[in-house]
Amino acid sequence: MGTMEGLEVTECTRCPALVECRSQIVNGVGPGDADLLFVGEGPGKQEDQQGEPFVGRSGSVLDDKLEEFGIEREDVRITNCVRCRPPENRDPTKEELNNCREYLESEIDQVDPDVVVTLGKVPSEHLLDRDVAVTKEAGSVETVELGGQRRDVLICVHPAATLYDGSQESTLENTLDTAATMAGVETDGGQSRLGEF
Repeated sequence: MGTMEGLEVTECTRCPALVECRSQIVNGVGPGDADLLFVGEGPGKQEDQQGEPFVGRSGSVLDDKLEEFGIEREDVRITNCVRCRPPENRDPTKEELNNCREYLESEIDQVDPDVVVTLGKVPSEHLLDRDVAVTKEAGSVETVELGGQRRDVLICVHPAATLYDGSQESTLENTLDTAATMAGVETDGGQSRLGEF
């Protein structure tokens, strides 16, 4: 059905529709012991082609915002709820999310981050197992059991939200500031942005 070696899923045929659509399995990237672990929904077209999560426009937004807090992309781990691109970029189904869940929990267990940051509605609802109003709840932390261990999950808006709704930018920044603080990353409280005003 599926094979996972370390943090990599090397083969999987659990979701016929995704197997048919994908060009490759898109595994998480970043250190295997990162303090911050970001979880997105699933690979889009560019991610499917390049084999890496968050490499499209939303990935650029995330990279830029992390940099504002003095965090390099190389220092965080970024993964997705499902590792194969859903057709037409639709949301993964509940069954597909559940099929991939053990891989995600295994990755979270092995990385053992200080905080898991969910990027958008699908990963937030999947990991918290409830309805989430992301724009209202962004920045809030819940402790949930993941892979047999209690973990802090920080709800965050999807970086792409800032591309079509500028008001989400400060929400994203505030949440990333919280994430950096929880992970013990030394930030200068956003002072680096003063030069832009």
